[in-house]
Amino acid sequence: MVSAALITNTPPSNAPFKYGLEVRKFHPPKPLENQSVIKIQGAAFNHRDIWILKDLYPGVIVNSVIGSDCVGVVQKKGTASVNEGERVLICPSVNWDSDPRGPEGAFRILGLLPSPGTFAETINIDSKEVFPCPGHLTTAQAAGLPLAGLTAFRATFTKCQVQKGSVVLVTGIGGGVALFALQFALAIGATVFVTSSNPEKIEAAKKLGAEGGVNYRNPDAIEDLKAQLNGRLINAVVDGSGGDLFAKLPEVMAQGGIIAQYGDTASPHGVTFDRNLWARNCELKGTAMGSRAEFGQMLEFVDKYKVKPVVSHSFKGLTQENLEKSISLLQNGQQMGKVVIEI
Repeated sequence: MVSAALITNTPPSNAPFKYGLEVRKFHPPKPLENQSVIKIQGAAFNHRDIWILKDLYPGVIVNSVIGSDCVGVVQKKGTASVNEGERVLICPSVNWDSDPRGPEGAFRILGLLPSPGTFAETINIDSKEVFPCPGHLTTAQAAGLPLAGLTAFRATFTKCQVQKGSVVLVTGIGGGVALFALQFALAIGATVFVTSSNPEKIEAAKKLGAEGGVNYRNPDAIEDLKAQLNGRLINAVVDGSGGDLFAKLPEVMAQGGIIAQYGDTASPHGVTFDRNLWARNCELKGTAMGSRAEFGQMLEFVDKYKVKPVVSHSFKGLTQENLEKSISLLQNGQQMGKVVIEI
């Protein structure tokens, strides 16, 4: 028997959720020949988990183990090219090998049946999804890397083609993907500006290396951004929100600029690609997660540049109390970085 956080039909009374989470004991399935068994040391939440609880994500199945991110130690190696006892990370993408355009098969993400989830004491996973963990990361840092790191890496490099000297705008700083996009772009010598509705998060981003930032709720946000750019134009935008500022981006976009959008939290009906963008030869690209090949590239990048994921909160122990604390932080937008439970 192992403990795990399972999706239930009993949501908490104090949150706008259709589903709840409950720590329960269950019998893990017997691993297949091609599977590795990983003893999980830490798991991290993503906003995807909030969307699942709100029934805003397709294919929710009760009794799924929630969670897409984890770090752990190999108990049974299966066919993986790692050793038993080695610390590893798991690629959260399923059925996406290497095609830069998109998944080759029926794409899934860890954390909803039939895929396993990471908020458990152990996980059985296809051995090809298991990768060595960069050695400089703490348990909490490593736990928070996979999903958001992969999404940010693909958006920043595969889609936006950010390079040294690029001027980059990252929206919604404070979330995991946005923070990784900031860190990855800075690591190769790009200049980064950010947006947030929280001045404290903008200041925190500046401490990480952002040159500036604007409050997107300010009616004059685009003028504020122009002033900070001081004549420069933006080559790349990593955007997870859309919103009112999106329509004004052509005013600051360079010729041939690229916008990679991985979410639309402020634009539930989508965004508009109009003449102000195509007339500047700009591109709008959708992006979601990434391939196993990109996951390996992302880990090599993190190891090379010694990127350290930003951890907002780390709780000790897979308990009901820690689940509820973590979900509350994400639901209320109180985090600046990843929220982790060390198991």
